[in-house]
Amino acid sequence: MRKFFFVVLFLVVGLSYLFEVDKLVARNFTFLNDIKLSYINSVIDISTTIEKYFDQITTIEELEKENEELKNYKALYLTTQKKLDGIDRFLTTNEQHQTRIDIKQTKVLSYINFNDFTKVWLDYEKKDDTILGLISQDYAAGIVVKEQGRAVALLNGNEKCSYAVFIGKTKTPGILTAKKDGSILIKFIPMWSELNVGDEIVTSGMDNIFVEGLKVGKVKDIQILPQMKTATVEMYANVLKKKYFYVYKQAAKTSDEKEKLNKEEKEEEETTSK
Repeated sequence: MRKFFFVVLFLVVGLSYLFEVDKLVARNFTFLNDIKLSYINSVIDISTTIEKYFDQITTIEELEKENEELKNYKALYLTTQKKLDGIDRFLTTNEQHQTRIDIKQTKVLSYINFNDFTKVWLDYEKKDDTILGLISQDYAAGIVVKEQGRAVALLNGNEKCSYAVFIGKTKTPGILTAKKDGSILIKFIPMWSELNVGDEIVTSGMDNIFVEGLKVGKVKDIQILPQMKTATVEMYANVLKKKYFYVYKQAAKTSDEKEKLNKEEKEEEETTSK
């Protein structure tokens, strides 16, 4: 029992001594406290600097990613604008005297039927029942009609998609359409016409859907029937992979535009007669 008592007493005295020594050191050696405080502050500063460094790295990475996305959007915008300008220049050059051009970019929303990829809903406001032209890059891609109050694109290869075309340098007329299997052909080609495989096909503008001269494709094969010729077509536009198209519309000129055009024609005739 005495041993246990002495051990406890020894521990109490020892601990008291240690605490007193610590207080004594703290009172008489203040520079040690300064060193300790300086060390703590240094550790805090270093930790803060390291944290800021890693925060800056994260911020830089996020800014680089955002900058890359902005570059991609800019490239897409410039490419789209270039295509639109090219189409606009082509259509303006081939503009008919009594019409003016209206082109708008539109987005494919979805398929109408999952078993038919050639008929899709468009993000386009269709106000009337006129048939409009659909363009992909510089090529004819199909037509736009109105169904259930909404704009529907009948793409090349759809049975109900048809428009007038010219074939070859001789501008042989025909009507582009499609079979049930999706193959595209030109019907009602006159028997007397001369056709060759590889002849280029362009829109004729005779149906008021497209302007004349928009590229369609090339003659792939020719069939001779009792009363007419037909030709299968190798199309330029790969319409089934496109998400964006241009809707082409011919808008009637205003009275002021017609008057100006008539005046320019008269001046041209007077200049020519002189």
